[in-house]
Amino acid sequence: MTTPDPNMEIVRLTHWGRWVGAAIIIGILVALGFAFADAQILWEDIPDFFAFEVMIEGLWRTLGLAVAAQAGAIVIGVVIALLGRSANPVARWFAWGYIWIFRGLPVLLQILIWYNLALVFPVISIPFVVDAPTNTVINAFAAALLGLGLNESAYMAEIIRAGLNSVDRGQIEAAQSIGMTPGKTLIRVTLPQAMRVIIPPTGNDFINMLKGTSIASVIPYVELTKAASNIASRNLEFMETLLAAAAWYMILVSIASVGQYYLERSFDAADRAHRLRNKVGRSLKLGRA
Repeated sequence: MTTPDPNMEIVRLTHWGRWVGAAIIIGILVALGFAFADAQILWEDIPDFFAFEVMIEGLWRTLGLAVAAQAGAIVIGVVIALLGRSANPVARWFAWGYIWIFRGLPVLLQILIWYNLALVFPVISIPFVVDAPTNTVINAFAAALLGLGLNESAYMAEIIRAGLNSVDRGQIEAAQSIGMTPGKTLIRVTLPQAMRVIIPPTGNDFINMLKGTSIASVIPYVELTKAASNIASRNLEFMETLLAAAAWYMILVSIASVGQYYLERSFDAADRAHRLRNKVGRSLKLGRA
């Protein structure tokens, strides 16, 4: 066997592909920079539109609609996911049909259907709850909330179902063997472990929801995109107002992404602590035996 010479010079590999790829990317970025620098955009006006009262109002409406729709979707998604896991075949078929309908129809179409519901049902009458014209009950916000929330609830049901299925069946059987009710098993055993699977896609869906609220601009609901359109219709600076709205979307998405990161990390830590407690408990039981 030949012994390598310690004085031999080490020649590092030259990764030409990496350098070429980096040069191409930098060249594209520089070209885009020059293109936007020469574009007919009044950059100095964008900060003014960014802080317009209509734009700020659209920002809060966007955030409120996204939070309300996502929260409602999570609640409905949990119910549909549990119905899909039920031993009752009617409940399972109902859950399957719900997901099939609301996941199959485009969000824009759902919003338009809800907004024009008065054409089919002029009055909504529910005993002891509501008896009023449909246009009064299903206003622009309600139509957007129903369209976005119900569509998202179908996806949330699948996400939650996948999270619940990821929990080992043996742990559920162990909880049942010590007398835990199905509800207590779900809350104390299944959901805490399923959350590490549920949280990442839910965070992504909420980010999509923040951007998806722009679809509500097709009806008279003044969110960020609609606010930008209203401003531009008066001053005709369409690109400037759209870029101001884009900046607000990027801020919202960035904040949501940071929140998702810390939420995932906290649930990962809780899951590791839960697994460690179970391991210690099993060790103690074996030691006593």
